Parts: sequence; C-alpha cells; structure tokens
Amino acid sequence: MNNETIEKAKSNMNKSIEVYQSNLATVRAGVANAALLDRVKVEYYGVPTPLTQLAGITIPEPRVLMITPYDKGALDNIEHALLASDLGLTPANDGNVIRLVIPQLTGERRQEIAKEVGKLAEEAKIAVRNVRQEAMKSLKRQEKDGDITEDEERRLEKDVQKLTDDSTKKIDQMADNKRKEITQG
Repeated sequence: MNNETIEKAKSNMNKSIEVYQSNLATVRAGVANAALLDRVKVEYYGVPTPLTQLAGITIPEPRVLMITPYDKGALDNIEHALLASDLGLTPANDGNVIRLVIPQLTGERRQEIAKEVGKLAEEAKIAVRNVRQEAMKSLKRQEKDGDITEDEERRLEKDVQKLTDDSTKKIDQMADNKRKEITQG
C-alpha cells in the first residue's frame, strides 16, 4: 500500500486551501479586518517591509482600521504605501496615527466583490484538480513500474478522488461564507 502519493496530494491540497483562505481574508467586505493590510509593503529605510511589522493595527470601530506606527518617522511612508496599494481606501493621517475608514458597500460593489470571491474559489479548485491529476499520474506510473497492483491503484485513485471532493467542498463552503458576509455586511 502506497500512501506517500496520497499524503503528498493531501498536503498540497491543504496548501491550496490555505492560500485561498489568505486570499479571502484580503477581500474587503464592508467591515474592518486587519488582514486587509497583510499585502501592503512600506518603503522603510530603503527596504520594502510588511506594514504589519511597522505598526500596530487596531479596530476601534466596526468600519475603522487604526494604524499606529512603532516609529513615528515611518508615518508618511505608511500613508504613501496605503495610497499606492490596491485597497482603494484613503488614509487619514493626524500626525500620530492613520485611520482607514471602510466605506459602506453599494449593492453593485457587493456583487463585484462576490464575483471576485467566486473567481478566487475557482482558482483554488483548479489548483486542487492539478494536484489530483499529478497524484493520478503518479499512481499509474507506480502500477506500470510494478510498485503497486492494479487493485491498489484503483483503491488509491478512489482515495485521491475523495480528497479532491472534500477539498472542493471546503473551498465552496468558504466561498459561501464569504459571500454571506459580503451581502449581509
């Protein structure tokens, strides 16, 4: 029985789901979420540095992110990085902290974001299917090389298919939850 292929497929499918989860966290849903800032890099002493390493991020109100730099000298650089980011939010700099107000989403914008969630879900499912395809090829090779029997190959292929189905279901569930958050936000 060769579980190495199954374990590798399981690990890779889980990585695809984790990537999807982190991508979902950066999708703006009309409520303040510190994960929105995970991809923002700030030029700090000539080095692009993640914003999360340069400042404390708090949520004083449901639709406000407050960014408090550990070094006040980085305040202007943080503001410039936020303006240059793809967040589409205008930072309010009072000289000590930066506030980002998350605007109420319009119905049209909610639809666009829901579509984006669907697109990200489809990308994650494609990644899972690619892992499945690699695992199936590996099993066929092993059977051809005589490492496993035909019966073992069939049984292991079923295991790979079950992993694929479970991973796809998990991705769909995450997408549904995010869509609910967006439409109800």
